[in-house]
Amino acid sequence: MRSCFQPGDQKHFTRTVREADCATFETGAVHPVYSTFALARDAEWCCRLFVLDMKEADEEGIGTMITVQHHAPAKVGSTVHFTATLIRLEGHALTCRYEARCGDTLIASGEQGQKILKKEKLQRLFGTS
Repeated sequence: MRSCFQPGDQKHFTRTVREADCATFETGAVHPVYSTFALARDAEWCCRLFVLDMKEADEEGIGTMITVQHHAPAKVGSTVHFTATLIRLEGHALTCRYEARCGDTLIASGEQGQKILKKEKLQRLFGTS
């Protein structure tokens, strides 16, 4: 694992909200706005951008936790800007705090954690080869 970041470093990601990002369950569509679970997916991606730069060829990242405080809606077609800030790096585990904003409006915030492990260890854990 490469040590190329320190707490306070940031990564950014932008998502234009799509129909596929809206809350839809077995009973159908709920609201035409960015769903909490899609926000979680994109927040994890923004935090994973650190992992992509840190992992070696024989390593991979795996999510360990995520929190989402959903503050405001973002409609389909809105542009949402994510900022992930590295807040903790302990061994092979990293934790980021993130914010998602649509213009000046805070859409969501929370924390996300990942570990960087050897691919062979993950294959053993998952029972794959």
